[in-house]
Amino acid sequence: MYKNKTEELGFSMVRISNFHKTTEEEIYEMYRQKSLDTEVLLKWCKLLEYDFFRIYAQHLILFAPESQSQNNSSKPKTSSLPQFRKNIYTKQVVDFILELINTGQKTRLQIIEEYRIPKTTLYKWLKKYNNME
Repeated sequence: MYKNKTEELGFSMVRISNFHKTTEEEIYEMYRQKSLDTEVLLKWCKLLEYDFFRIYAQHLILFAPESQSQNNSSKPKTSSLPQFRKNIYTKQVVDFILELINTGQKTRLQIIEEYRIPKTTLYKWLKKYNNME
């Protein structure tokens, strides 16, 4: 991902190496790695002015199972970490879901079951965004 973005932006290897305070060979090694440390990925985000974390966050929104605390109706435990609502969808996620329906790749029922999107939410999207086209 970040290799493609650097090529797209035309960044020189010298600039990338200086930014990361590494050698060119270490940059090429990063390109070959399947995963990166979050601190390194954050540096790539800053250098390329692109949020690579959003890709993973959108994946979590679509595919992560509900947490046990949401399934359990007992008294919720407090945490010092921020709590995120699973039902916040980005415009890209909404567009992706609507494209699946509009192209016939998936039915409305398949979308509701596979991605666990509430039926009312899906129908609101269909009404709101399909009329705009």
